[in-house]
Amino acid sequence: MYKLLTHNDLDGVGCGILATLAFGEDVDIRYNSISSLNEEVKKFLADETQHEKELWVTDLAVNEENEAAISNFIRSGGKARLVDHHKTSEHLNAHDWAWISTKEDDGTLTSATSMLYDVLVKEGYMEKTKAVSEFVELVRQYDTWEWEKRNNEAAKQLNALLFLQSIEEFADEMIQRLQHNDTFVFSDLEEKLLQVQDAQTARYIRKKRKQVVPVKTDTYLAGVVHAESYLSELGNDLGKTFPHLDLIIMIMMGTKRLSLRTIHDDVDVSAIAGNYGGGGHQKASGASLTDEAFELFVKNAFDLQTLRPDAVDNKFNVPENDLGTLYVNEQNDKFLIVQQNRKFYIMKNQQPAEIGFDSFEEAEKHLKREELAFLVTDHRYVRYLSERVKKQDLIVNQPIQKNQDN
Repeated sequence: MYKLLTHNDLDGVGCGILATLAFGEDVDIRYNSISSLNEEVKKFLADETQHEKELWVTDLAVNEENEAAISNFIRSGGKARLVDHHKTSEHLNAHDWAWISTKEDDGTLTSATSMLYDVLVKEGYMEKTKAVSEFVELVRQYDTWEWEKRNNEAAKQLNALLFLQSIEEFADEMIQRLQHNDTFVFSDLEEKLLQVQDAQTARYIRKKRKQVVPVKTDTYLAGVVHAESYLSELGNDLGKTFPHLDLIIMIMMGTKRLSLRTIHDDVDVSAIAGNYGGGGHQKASGASLTDEAFELFVKNAFDLQTLRPDAVDNKFNVPENDLGTLYVNEQNDKFLIVQQNRKFYIMKNQQPAEIGFDSFEEAEKHLKREELAFLVTDHRYVRYLSERVKKQDLIVNQPIQKNQDN
């Protein structure tokens, strides 16, 4: 008999599906949030009637108290294993009962589902099939966001399908399909439902783009938004919409949780999440809405001005335009990024620039972070140029640093 405690997201549910395929009715599965896992582990270890079962934990990590308790449980003759792929769980590799791996030997990012599949096949609990392998790969690609690089919409759709029904309904359907089908495909009805879901997701994201507020700390600039749905898709979209932000923090007031995302390779959101009792991956992590987090991301952010997304589909007001690229902020200050002598300068309200930047991207990032400015539409840009032509002010002198010695 087995007891599986796993996460309640797609990767965790994938582990539950594999465990059912491998162990059948001999496994008792409970799907947990990050915050509820340790209480469930504690309950299992305290209930001696459960000790005939082998404890498996997947896609989640235990706290220090349960880490020690599991080791004592094993020394007393119990059996337990933990399989996870989160960077913040790597310290558990000190134990023989834990296997934490963020990457395979060839550099491929892992998921808990892909790791558990390897274990179950290697140890003879189940055989590899094409359908199960395809399902596992979709889960892995979605959980690691590799699907986006590969443009594999099926991985994103699999996650959407999970949230269109209960976990139990989803798991039962997947198990039946994987047991009886040669390959993994969606049904015609699911395809239609997913089209509706995609439209709903797009509408939700468009609405949330207008609700992001910038919160600056000593070490990073975060975009904060209150959101309860489509968190992975939303966090990724907002990161691309506002690339000058170091990370996106989505606040779930109902569950008192934070979800952190970044698109940048040099930002580790798992370390930031660790400040609030959380953890996860370098680019995707979760944490509790602690008193400190509430003060910083809710209370202090309440009166802040929301960010404005850049205008889209411009043909004239575009990066590195010979006449400059125009931005404005909420105070209606006008900023023109112009290139002179291989440097890019930011002219505020047509005044001489402070400093020069080596690239347009550096100048734009500085402008957006310091002034919260946004790219204006072509219509506004042309009107701005027309006004300067009327004032005979279109051709400007080379920007210079203020207080520059002559």
